[in-house]
Amino acid sequence: MSDQTKDKNTVQTLNPATGETLKTYTLLSESEITNKIQNAEDAFQDWKKTTFEERSELFRKLSLLLKDKKQELAELMTKEMGKPITQAKSEVEKCAWLCDFYAEKAEEFLAPISKKSDGSEAYVRYDPLGVVLAVMPWNFPFWQVFRFAVPSLMAGNVGILKHSSNSFGCGEAMESLFLEVGFPKNVFQNLVIRGSQVKQVLENEYVRAATLTGSEGAGSSVAEIAGKNIKKTVLELGGSDPFIVLKDADIKTAAKTAVTARTQNSGQSCIAAKRFIIVKEVYDEFVEEFKNEMAKLKMGDPMDEKTDVGSQAREDLAKELEEQVKESVEKGAKIILGGKRKKAFYEPTILVDVKEGMSAFDDELFGPVASVIKAENETHAIELANNSEFGLGSSLWTQDRNKAREIASKIESGSVFINGMVKSDPRLPFGGIKKSGYGRELAINGIHEFVNIKTVWIA
Repeated sequence: MSDQTKDKNTVQTLNPATGETLKTYTLLSESEITNKIQNAEDAFQDWKKTTFEERSELFRKLSLLLKDKKQELAELMTKEMGKPITQAKSEVEKCAWLCDFYAEKAEEFLAPISKKSDGSEAYVRYDPLGVVLAVMPWNFPFWQVFRFAVPSLMAGNVGILKHSSNSFGCGEAMESLFLEVGFPKNVFQNLVIRGSQVKQVLENEYVRAATLTGSEGAGSSVAEIAGKNIKKTVLELGGSDPFIVLKDADIKTAAKTAVTARTQNSGQSCIAAKRFIIVKEVYDEFVEEFKNEMAKLKMGDPMDEKTDVGSQAREDLAKELEEQVKESVEKGAKIILGGKRKKAFYEPTILVDVKEGMSAFDDELFGPVASVIKAENETHAIELANNSEFGLGSSLWTQDRNKAREIASKIESGSVFINGMVKSDPRLPFGGIKKSGYGRELAINGIHEFVNIKTVWIA
């Protein structure tokens, strides 16, 4: 279960590191959901008339408030889902950066564009759609929401959030932040609802579009409901990102980066490197360096500033990870580091001799477990990288830039980071292909997802 339920109308949030009950939430009724969506639509009618200058001023204020409340918000994240506190503070800072980025760039990104035609004048303008639903996960409980909300609201839309049930406190806090800096009431609302109640929201006539970050199953469900109702969706789903190391790579730097790329957010990141594909010439050297660096990590209390890896977000998720590792070992993989679970904590772990057909290769391991795979050569490495139903991000390590560009064109993913780890950046479009989803967030591409790209032609 993704939440603790006292009865069918309430949900409890728990601290995964301690087992402590944090808060009990009462779920919205059908009529309350309908009323909130109507309030959002009413708010949209006024919000869409505001200027970019007015919206930018509010987001700059929000950026300052985030920085001011960084410690408080970081502690909330860590308590609800176990993120190491230093990483939680960095997440708040990144949200502030995003606010400033779109406050500066949104007007430019949405400026009308003149087009040549057989008329005396023609141009494309970008108009807001209306109420946009966001279904968001627990792993980056602020950043995932902000990268939807900031561009959407800057474009003149209004947002309603269905957060993960173990991050209800974060959703509640974000709505309060928007109100505190002066956003009009109901321009950004947090809905305390279950996943099963999303259908009612999506089918409401005032909800024009939806975005989801989460599992393949959740994405498929939302896409199906939205499709039946002819509504736009953006999906950012799972990933099993390859981290490819060629024989001319800087092995020490690659290995050190690999540890961060695999264990960021205690390994619970869609864009974390998960399959480490190493050509045979440098395989042994990389594995040794990788193991040495991974062994340095400190697992423990996520509230401790010195902790590198905290708990998993829920104990059932740690158990699921444990089973995936066990199944892979039964099929021939070997554990050379870690491999033990204690309640919601799972040790940083390295599996070697990983091959296709194992859970450690085929599935997404959502925790601090690295799957190391030996490739015969560059061509084989590319084949292994692409042999996945996912296609979110990828990392390639080589000192030959021309070769890197050539290989980048062959890798089936939404991004290729060369000699660096995959990350989301407000200045760059973010998203995936295959079962990692569709559509893009961030940059100019992200703000164009939820607007009416309208052609105006004048005779």
